[in-house]
Amino acid sequence: MFIKKIGIDLGTTNIEVFVPGKGIVINEPSVVAISKIDKKVLAVGAEAKEMLGRTPDTIVAHRPLKDGVIADYRSTEAMLRYFINKALGGFRVFRPEVMVAVPGGITSTERRAVIDATIAVGARAAYIIKEPIVAAIGAGIPIGGASGHMIVEIGGGTIECAVIALGGIVASASVRIGGNKFDAAIQEHVRRKYGLAIGERTAEAVKIQIGGALYLPEKLTTEIKGRDVVTGLPRIISVTSDDVTDAIQLELDGVVATVKEVLYKTPPELSADVMEKGMILSGGSSQLRGLADLLSQATGVPAIVAEEPMFAVVRGVGITLDNLEYYKKSVLAMK
Repeated sequence: MFIKKIGIDLGTTNIEVFVPGKGIVINEPSVVAISKIDKKVLAVGAEAKEMLGRTPDTIVAHRPLKDGVIADYRSTEAMLRYFINKALGGFRVFRPEVMVAVPGGITSTERRAVIDATIAVGARAAYIIKEPIVAAIGAGIPIGGASGHMIVEIGGGTIECAVIALGGIVASASVRIGGNKFDAAIQEHVRRKYGLAIGERTAEAVKIQIGGALYLPEKLTTEIKGRDVVTGLPRIISVTSDDVTDAIQLELDGVVATVKEVLYKTPPELSADVMEKGMILSGGSSQLRGLADLLSQATGVPAIVAEEPMFAVVRGVGITLDNLEYYKKSVLAMK
């Protein structure tokens, strides 16, 4: 009864932490700022994100997770320690049980790195579970039944698409396309078309404010500031929603291809279930205007965005933690 439990969605863009009984207690960017001089961690989360693209030579602010997996082990460990301490308080008599959601296409080496980092920061036990499973649970899909359900989780680093039945994944694909690739494509498009260099945060803001997966009937416009690539001087330009749609076409093609691949691999009986119920979209990037319509048009399968799609994974992790016995066959690894 004294064992604390904590669920973590270890996202490329954001980290969300769930504590049973309290709900989602942390939702912060997965960014770490480190001093190059003494290798000390200077800031984590929202404070570190403010430093992105603004640091002097002596400080580096970066995302230690790339495409949903650990790219910088030491920074990830520091980030996990910070968020666990923030969620549960610094002084603890009992070490917590921690469940971490990871991409469906994670390798055994990458999985081991997540478990080792979780144990290293003071977890009594570490559980690993695939994102499509917990995204489906968090979106309210009854995964235990024989009926097939399709979940498309589009995060910052990966798209996780799966058809789930009887508590397990029947057909799936995990591709390293996500919100961050959208942002990079917008940066490249603005540089090519307008000769303006913009930062990652500006590109993300443009995507959120005016971006669409389909050309919008009424164009949206916003002003952005950046550096002229020829003169090197600051400049302001106007961009439209059509610019964003043009910029991310290649990435959207990848999303559609991933969904089609999973539908192709799905057994006929489950295909009929998916056609009847539609696919559920979750993850922060599923909120892109018109993305559900684009997938419906491309596949002929209805697409519905989950309620609060950004928190589907972490909610699912929390539900799984609370009902570990029921969902234990869905847990990927534990230590």
